[in-house]
Amino acid sequence: MRSLAVALVLLAACSSGGSATRHPMQMATDATSLGQPDEPIAGPQGGVPQFVVECTYSHAASDDPIVYPGQPGRSHLHVFFGNTTVDAHTTIASLAGGGTTCDQQLDKAAYWAPALLKDNQMLTPVKSTAYYRPGIAVDPTTVQPFPPGLVMIAGNAGATRDQPVSIVAWTCGTGSERDVLPPTCGGGRDLRLVVTFPDCWDGVHLDSPNHHTHVAYSSKGSCPTGYPVPIPQLQFSVEYPVSGPTDGMVLASGGLTSGHADFMNGWDQKKLTDEVDLCLHRKVVCGVTSGRKTG
Repeated sequence: MRSLAVALVLLAACSSGGSATRHPMQMATDATSLGQPDEPIAGPQGGVPQFVVECTYSHAASDDPIVYPGQPGRSHLHVFFGNTTVDAHTTIASLAGGGTTCDQQLDKAAYWAPALLKDNQMLTPVKSTAYYRPGIAVDPTTVQPFPPGLVMIAGNAGATRDQPVSIVAWTCGTGSERDVLPPTCGGGRDLRLVVTFPDCWDGVHLDSPNHHTHVAYSSKGSCPTGYPVPIPQLQFSVEYPVSGPTDGMVLASGGLTSGHADFMNGWDQKKLTDEVDLCLHRKVVCGVTSGRKTG
């Protein structure tokens, strides 16, 4: 069985066309990132060092410049936040020339997630919120800013089974509850999809052939072997104008368990470094939850 597994890995490497070097630990999976957070990270959690960026909805398109670069219309339908120019041809370099829907004007990163449909009609999101914080039990003073050019995908767009709620979850408002499927929200609390990104980087690759295995999740406050650099753990939430029954809903990527999100680092690098230094390294809360403007 071991020889068969090795053969399959080699076959996959050949089929990639040799355009990129595969990460040495990529044998784990080509569907999801390595590991998972120790537990869900719930809500803003005012006591957790963090900086927060809110971005209104920008646009929707069947594009994915990470998975299907240069192939417009190839992807399932996505909703985009942050950088306003994102399409199938977007590159890290092109992000600098775009605008942003974020309250932090120096954050020109691209954030996107699968569209949520109800009775075959897209539900236009209210906004997204990006919480940048240390991984659970990770020493905040060790966290380094994302390197320029980093791209990441969290969650599994092809999932046909429940994903860990520590990575992909549904919730109501900013509550701490986490559900595998969309709950019935009441009391004026909108439905949210919450996706938690890996918080450890291999220190070398800005991407990987499957767009997952250059980053990994920490566990018990430490990054796994091969991923020596702690980076902010991005928790990305998308808010929908939905309360009450969720009948007829589906994600454009497939079933309601196929939640995922994508990120391309378009931050002004000095500003990102400042936020990490002033908020995470000093162990304070910055941004929306503290009332401090990050602009």
